Amino acid sequence: MVALEVTPQGLPGRICLGHLLPKNSQGEVWRIEVSKSVYELTIDFLDFIHSLEDELQKRFDFNKMDGNERAILVSVVPYEKSHHVEDSLEELKELTHSTDLEVIDVVVQHPKKIHPKYLMGEGKLKELIIKALQSGADIIVFDQNLFPAQVNAIAEVTDLKVIDRTQLILDIFAKRAHSRDGKVRVELAQLKYLLPRLTGKGTAMSRLMGGIGGRGPGETKLEIDRRRIKERIHNLERELDHLGKGRWQRRSKRLKQGLPIVSIVGYTNAGKSTLLNALTNSEVDVKDKLFATLDTSSRRLRFPREREVIITDTVGFIRNLPPDLLGAFRSTLDELHDADLLIHVIDMSNPRFEDQMVSVEKLLKELDLGHIPLLRVFNKEDKVETRFAEKVSQRFDGISMCALNSGTFSPLLKKIEEILWEEKEGEKRASPGGNGRGEYRALVNPLLRR
Repeated sequence: MVALEVTPQGLPGRICLGHLLPKNSQGEVWRIEVSKSVYELTIDFLDFIHSLEDELQKRFDFNKMDGNERAILVSVVPYEKSHHVEDSLEELKELTHSTDLEVIDVVVQHPKKIHPKYLMGEGKLKELIIKALQSGADIIVFDQNLFPAQVNAIAEVTDLKVIDRTQLILDIFAKRAHSRDGKVRVELAQLKYLLPRLTGKGTAMSRLMGGIGGRGPGETKLEIDRRRIKERIHNLERELDHLGKGRWQRRSKRLKQGLPIVSIVGYTNAGKSTLLNALTNSEVDVKDKLFATLDTSSRRLRFPREREVIITDTVGFIRNLPPDLLGAFRSTLDELHDADLLIHVIDMSNPRFEDQMVSVEKLLKELDLGHIPLLRVFNKEDKVETRFAEKVSQRFDGISMCALNSGTFSPLLKKIEEILWEEKEGEKRASPGGNGRGEYRALVNPLLRR
């Protein structure tokens, strides 16, 4: 960009030249050069621009050798609500890692007032554009959910793909769904998210309103797309109902067998599938990524004295889970109502494990599961100090273990046996004619109080 000053006499005065810089160790984003007169400027613009573009392109090509898209993460939160920004951004980074996006920069703004059109201030938006040009970003990911008009406005100004947190999670679910049931749920959630984001030009696009200006050959492409999406949503909901009947039959069969049901719940990537595999010698897919498990898995677990339980793995929870996704997976989560025990797996090596634990148990209460006994299992004790693991398990009345080390399973298995069989037998003995031990244990055991 060149700015030329004009003197009061109408003659050319100073000339300023500003241009972007390739990424450098000094952290400079741009450079401005000033000459006293246009006649002192001895630069070959064509050569200069070509060399600058070549240097930027080399950086882009070098950084894109892995073929992954490059993303800039953006969070716009007012000051009074900014206490969870860092935690939320760390979680957003993990989500982008799960989609194989490469995070190249993070932009945070705490405005006094949210901009209705761009969410962020126009000055900050210009800074974001410069960073995107300098680093060769392909996509901008907002930690907040955006209105359709905001997505269009930001994409138009930046000339980049713009998505929000919900769309990112939907993309992860679409990649991870393998069963027919999971695929139907994800597609249904995606279509419900997409429907209100199909934009046209208001009533001027309609050919169905009638009257002057409304006559025409029939539906526009926009209306056809909307109608097809609504029809597809209706078909998917019917298919989901059909799949639900088969799931209900399987649940009924399990209940008839009279085997206790233990459900593993927890925050995403806490180690639930790893624990299921270790306990039952299974091979459920395990990855160190968020939402590696979308499809419910059930296995049998045998205890001494010919005792058996059915143990199930469920989809992981996350803060601010999109409502459409929660609705789509609600019927899967409804299976938790059949459980005799909930094992809440918590990754205590995560700095945010307390917030994650609260989020999961809050959602369990919202699903009316607060009456089912809950056993907190603090996983990944191999990644923290022994003293820390002991303090955490004592403070929150849980069990410390490592899902990768079967030698740490004894306290967990003993506690499961105690909750499912011994305490029930104690309750029977505490009934009229009993010795009252079951009543005493029910009073002192915090799990039963839950």
